[in-house]
Amino acid sequence: MSSALIHDKLFIKSFWEQKINNHNHMTETEEERMKRSALTKLRDEWLIRLELRTKHLKNFGDNRGGNPALNQQSPI
Repeated sequence: MSSALIHDKLFIKSFWEQKINNHNHMTETEEERMKRSALTKLRDEWLIRLELRTKHLKNFGDNRGGNPALNQQSPI
């Protein structure tokens, strides 16, 4: 093999290794950024608020206009 071919192989190998390393670094950086983001926490808080609101509205509707037989108290 000529030294030019060996040089080309080493150049191509190092080129792609550098690309892979850069990609891995960018991926790790993005993952860390997402972990520090407040969006997940805010989303979870809003989901809890919506669930509580839905439960409250459902209970309000059940107590107000549900089955009349269930709302009447039976004589003791």
